[in-house]
Amino acid sequence: MPSPSGENSISRNFLFILLTNKYIIYKLKIEHTTLSPNDGFMNSSRLQDELKKKNPFEVPEQEAILNLLRTNDYFENRFGRLFRDYGVTASQYNVLRILSGEGKPMPCLEIASRTIQVVPAITGLIDRLEKQGLVQRHRCEQDRRVVYISLTQDAEKLLKRMEGPVIELHRELVGHLTREELKELSRLLEKAREATGNADE
Repeated sequence: MPSPSGENSISRNFLFILLTNKYIIYKLKIEHTTLSPNDGFMNSSRLQDELKKKNPFEVPEQEAILNLLRTNDYFENRFGRLFRDYGVTASQYNVLRILSGEGKPMPCLEIASRTIQVVPAITGLIDRLEKQGLVQRHRCEQDRRVVYISLTQDAEKLLKRMEGPVIELHRELVGHLTREELKELSRLLEKAREATGNADE
């Protein structure tokens, strides 16, 4: 029969083991809820896997920008292939859409100010569209230095043929997002552009 002192020793050891186990469980729970993706052994991000990047991104801003650039590159390639099927580039299509939306001839500089991407040589772009028979130039009667650009009938027919496929590609690329997600995405992108100072240009 164990002595009272032996029983007390066993009880103390049992209590110590019990408390130790509880403390370990508590610490594991705390670490699980507070560990961030950059703290070591968490799953890597999808972009990190796609780029086969061994180490986590230095800052969240870096990952966000690279995600934007990678997504933009993919989307540009898809639209580029579609536009090539109709014999135009993305910039040329953009100009044709601007003229179509305005519904009347526009000055070259006004067209250039509305393009999605900066066009450093708008005159050369207009030249190529004119050679393709898609636009016409008109001198302003009040100021001969100003040249107006208008769509031809061929351009209007081309835009009509492209309308369906272009809309369909938009849906193919981001149609899996809900309306709320699309609005939030647009809001965040517009907010991100505020840092460039060009949000309202």
